[in-house]
Amino acid sequence: MFAVYPGDIVFSKIDARSGAIGMLPTSIPKAVVTPEFPVFVADPGKLDSGFVQRVLRTGGFLKDLRSKATGTSGRKRISPEAFLGLRVPLPYLAEQQAIVAAYDAALVEAVEKEKAADAAEAKAMADFEAALGFAPPVPLPDRPIFVASFKDLDRWSHDGVLRQITGSAASTASWPRARLGDVIADLENGWSPKCLDRPATDEEWGVLKLGAVSFGVYNSAENKALPSHLKPRPALEVKSGEVLISRANITRLVGATALISETRPNLLLCDKIFRMVWRKPSPITAEFVTEVLRISDVRRQIESKLTGTSPTMKNISKPALLSLEFPLPPPDDQRSLITALNAGRAEAAGLRAEAAAARANAWRAFEASVYASDDPIAATDVAGSEAAFATAR
Repeated sequence: MFAVYPGDIVFSKIDARSGAIGMLPTSIPKAVVTPEFPVFVADPGKLDSGFVQRVLRTGGFLKDLRSKATGTSGRKRISPEAFLGLRVPLPYLAEQQAIVAAYDAALVEAVEKEKAADAAEAKAMADFEAALGFAPPVPLPDRPIFVASFKDLDRWSHDGVLRQITGSAASTASWPRARLGDVIADLENGWSPKCLDRPATDEEWGVLKLGAVSFGVYNSAENKALPSHLKPRPALEVKSGEVLISRANITRLVGATALISETRPNLLLCDKIFRMVWRKPSPITAEFVTEVLRISDVRRQIESKLTGTSPTMKNISKPALLSLEFPLPPPDDQRSLITALNAGRAEAAGLRAEAAAARANAWRAFEASVYASDDPIAATDVAGSEAAFATAR
């Protein structure tokens, strides 16, 4: 293990060619890394750490870095010696610092828009919960207060302990409460045969992985190809309009719910994912049930019903999911609530797109400044008598 201090440059031997090069921030006074992560110390008389961290991620440098990778496909590495042999543009120190300052200033707009996007999204969800009759949760204290017994806790975490102590937000909803089992016909899970270690091609059948729903957004790319000697089960093929729920995962991802807005054909449900079967006529819309199963009150119910001793794989049973309770407005009100929620998310998505554009513009300006400096020293070897790094750990 090797020590790393604020301002030190670290890269991953395997992933440096993809831009995995960073600088330890001042917020971390000391860290340790394995030999897979070489550590370099900038010479403060020649090199600003913030400047070199960014220069080492420019397109030109990464292109040169990839040419130095050695090893077998998929496990190619960059050696410290190859890294030190590359050349970088090196303006005088004062100009490096000015370029970094200009870049950081250009990022302010992006950061502000990202904060505004987070706030818009949080407000949309808070308004959704408030419309269902749930008051905002009690603000948590800044410091942990250890006054709970393990036997009394549903969930062991700082947040979980404090929520247990301060209590959950009570519902004042005018809507009647319903169990999931009262509004859908059933939950069915699928089939998990031994599959190939790759996604299915467009012509092949595939079986969904947990990752297809883990983060609340359906991702059809998260699948494994069904071997050609196994016959597919068309009854388990997932289709647009269906709602899927994970029944196993780490605690915060068990019960993750995703609506399939569209999907490629020939993908099968796996046995770690439930699919909702609708009543006809249905008293609940697919969009509403997807969102209501994410609200804080329902998440607390889910986490209180988990089983399994492994911290990395918890489970929830079909009866436990069917017993989940939540307010149930009439279908027209469900649609109105979802429209308002989606409007807030659309606002957040627009702000994030603007933030991404601001970041891209700032980066283009940085690269232009670096490679068109008015006062550059000739491209310099990172190693040797003109070394930009004082030492390498």
